[in-house]
Amino acid sequence: MISVIVITKNEEKNIKRCLQSVKWANEIIVVDAESTDKTVEIARSLNATIIVKRWEGFAVQKEFAMHQAANEWIFSLDADEEVTNELKEEILQTIELPHALNGYEVPRKSFFLDRWIKNGGWYPGYQLRLLKKSKARMNHRPVHEGFLIEGLIGTLKADINHYTYDSLYQYIEKMNSYSSLDVMNKLASGRTIRWYHFILNPLSVFLRMFVSLHGYRDRMYGFLLAYYSALHTLAIYAKSWEYQSAQHHKTETPPVSAEAIAAIKRQSM
Repeated sequence: MISVIVITKNEEKNIKRCLQSVKWANEIIVVDAESTDKTVEIARSLNATIIVKRWEGFAVQKEFAMHQAANEWIFSLDADEEVTNELKEEILQTIELPHALNGYEVPRKSFFLDRWIKNGGWYPGYQLRLLKKSKARMNHRPVHEGFLIEGLIGTLKADINHYTYDSLYQYIEKMNSYSSLDVMNKLASGRTIRWYHFILNPLSVFLRMFVSLHGYRDRMYGFLLAYYSALHTLAIYAKSWEYQSAQHHKTETPPVSAEAIAAIKRQSM
């Protein structure tokens, strides 16, 4: 027996594909953050259990969804993902193993502007998604949250399909929001931001993705991803510096702007 959990916020474009890919599960729970589109209507038509919960952050929403599951085995899926038939079979076989581990990572095949990105660190992009409820807990970082497993974890072979960004506009909009949330992670380290971080760290990210991880093999797509990832890093350091500077001058500039929080509330991934 297995439960699939999904958190949503205005995902009418993706939710049908997502839920149809897991219709074989014993239970599907959708925790929706007060969507104003047809997300809930579509999910309900696909026999999902709908729980409406005010948005409190990715980690809180996923942790809440996990605790609503009736089954010990849980598979966590994002609204813009789908489980392949090969992965379905592997999951069902794995949870029947007499000595199954407490959690399993799954390779994720991500699509950028409708192209599968094979290089630059994007694939296999392992994600911890299959887990035993009694052996799992959440970390509570503002972004890039994840499950923590007690004991050993394994790796499955079949892929999740991940449909990321349809346009550069969407990518840049999310990059701005996510970089603001990443500031909180950066500040937690207690590290003082220096001018050279604005040059060396973004450059390092670009060279690693485009050269070391062979992003150039994806041609212009790989270049754009490496370039915008470098800009994302620059934004994190610049916003962290802005906050540290404000603190030094005893002003009240928050590490995450109200605009960023509002933007994140409109997204579920």
